[in-house]
Amino acid sequence: IVTLYGVFTNHYSANGPSRCLLLELLDISVSELLLHSSNQGCSMWMIQHCARDVLEALAFLHHKGYVHADLKPRNILWSAEEECFKLIDFGLSFKEGNQDVKYIQTDGYRAPEAELQNCLAQAGLPSETECTSAVDLWSLGIVLLEMFSGMKLKHTVQSQEWKTNSSAIIDRIFASEGVVNSAIPAYHLRDLIKSMLHCDQGKRASAEKALCSPFFSIPFAPHIEDLVMLPTPVLRLLNVLSDASLQCEEEYEDILEDIREECQKYGPVVSLLIPKENPGKGQVFVEYANAGDSKAAQKMLTGKIFDGKFVVATFYPLSAYKRGYLYQNLL
Repeated sequence: IVTLYGVFTNHYSANGPSRCLLLELLDISVSELLLHSSNQGCSMWMIQHCARDVLEALAFLHHKGYVHADLKPRNILWSAEEECFKLIDFGLSFKEGNQDVKYIQTDGYRAPEAELQNCLAQAGLPSETECTSAVDLWSLGIVLLEMFSGMKLKHTVQSQEWKTNSSAIIDRIFASEGVVNSAIPAYHLRDLIKSMLHCDQGKRASAEKALCSPFFSIPFAPHIEDLVMLPTPVLRLLNVLSDASLQCEEEYEDILEDIREECQKYGPVVSLLIPKENPGKGQVFVEYANAGDSKAAQKMLTGKIFDGKFVVATFYPLSAYKRGYLYQNLL
């Protein structure tokens, strides 16, 4: 969940004093990741990462009795420093059983019971049932389905066909030849999404139960596109060293010093690793003190010519780097 550093009053606002929230600075949103996926869908590693992070956030919120009530791709952002997806924008949130916000959720991500309640509220009529934390699970189910398919599903989930048989539409999306991920055994993800999209909120999986899905036990590796899009404090440089450079100790030490000197232009380097053997043979891993320095370095080093070769710079998961886990092959 996004960190709140403090609250202050701006007395010089044109419309009079206004309360301001000072929040941590986060990075790219899931909405932007979907745009970059070019209708191909996100990788299973990214979907799993996002699903787990958001479900953990929801499990905490719901345990405290709060409903987010506006979960959508624009409200899920990547934290480069903590290497996780975080929830933002609690403007429509409410305490379960004490709902003071009548019009909740965004078109395309709105649960059926919220749709009904909103219609009644607009007509000035009382609602017999109140919305619960289950509305958040519905929204997340749609977000994950969009991440898998690479398509915006607003018109799909508002169609009569969806209301009649949403399960069949989900099956069709997962069986589609146009979906890149269809080659991956993704039935656990399909079942997880279905458990969140029951029209009956009483049958919808809770965040805590959803975290027990077999989908989270499958080990996925990130695609190279993931490591370009999701900043971390660790930079990975490709196409820098040749096999000959790795075999000659003197040349290896000279190149190591040159790379360190170049990388320190963008911030203090905490550690630098160039494996001589697989996995990771010949790749350069540079750990910075913070993601801001890493992002600056990635921007400046990408495409730079080093020893006659064009450098490719991506980020790398800090958690994997810290435990010495180097992905051998990245799709």
